[in-house]
Amino acid sequence: MKELEREILIIGAGPAGLSAAIEAAKAGAKVTVADEHDTIGGQLYKQIHKFFGAADNHAGMRGFEIARKLEQEAKELGVEFWLSTVAYGIFKEGVGIVRDGDNFIVKAKKVIVAAGGIENTTAFPGSTLPGVMLAGAAQTMANIHRVLPGKRMVVVGSGNVGLIVAYQMLQAGAEVLAVVERDDHIGGYGVHAERLRTAGVPIFTDTVIKCASGKTSVEGVTTVKLDSNGAEIAGSEQKYTADTVIMAVGMAPLTELLWNIGCRFEFIGELGGYVPLHNEFMQTSVDGIYAAGDIAGVEEASVAMEEGSIAGIAAASACGHISAEECSARCASHIDALAVLESGEYDGARSAARVRKLKLYKAAEK
Repeated sequence: MKELEREILIIGAGPAGLSAAIEAAKAGAKVTVADEHDTIGGQLYKQIHKFFGAADNHAGMRGFEIARKLEQEAKELGVEFWLSTVAYGIFKEGVGIVRDGDNFIVKAKKVIVAAGGIENTTAFPGSTLPGVMLAGAAQTMANIHRVLPGKRMVVVGSGNVGLIVAYQMLQAGAEVLAVVERDDHIGGYGVHAERLRTAGVPIFTDTVIKCASGKTSVEGVTTVKLDSNGAEIAGSEQKYTADTVIMAVGMAPLTELLWNIGCRFEFIGELGGYVPLHNEFMQTSVDGIYAAGDIAGVEEASVAMEEGSIAGIAAASACGHISAEECSARCASHIDALAVLESGEYDGARSAARVRKLKLYKAAEK
């Protein structure tokens, strides 16, 4: 098997991976980014809505615009990109890579894993019918390929992704009949929910899909209300003539590569499930392996970019390009930005989960 040597190898060219590459390259490191897709930007390319917040977090820019900006900056800094490239395992000998039909072992001084997350799903009678899809698939069809997934839709999940995708389907010309949420409250930002309500889309909490029906594809959807114990309330069914069900029921960290190399994990529900333990510089329990973005806990793209920046700076420092003092100084603004991003009612639980994760890492290292 062929062997290649690289200084810093980043797995994943999404917001976390790109930010890591930029900061590591700024510090003087030679960086290679590998991604299984043929485009750079990860989930950002599906996002046509404008980000909000601080200017430092690309407020006012659309996701695909952020992706292009980060890609350009990374290339100007000399970052090497391997697209259509699969990283299938991290071993003591190096990272297993398949690229252009060839199998390689890449021996990198430091590895930053920014592989992202995977969408969750939910099952109900009829959930395997054509027309039932995940939110990411709907975004890919509408926002990238300009194909409307359906005409009359029910969206499952009122987190930010569900609310945003529902509005994007409206913008694309579909009729969104309802957004249903199992919990007793809306999970996403109020601004997204209010925009849907203004457009006439009802959002029903304590509600699930009872079934989807149709001969060869979705033709109808039935929802039902739940009581405080999660049981169906008889007589509360609502029937819709619909051809599409979009599921936006959360994500889970895509962690196989880190399990493979033996990183320590802990189950933290607020961050999507099992997450790798890491220190404040995104260093995992395995020396030389860093984690950033949704793989370290499912959060917003803005959080992923800050985590990636911290990991890139720390990896470059560990390679000897900047001192430990300079590393801490450069990371400080990104650590502060994380605290701001995770403040407030919506992200407070995730901020507490991050603190708990750092404490668990330190306890395990003793």
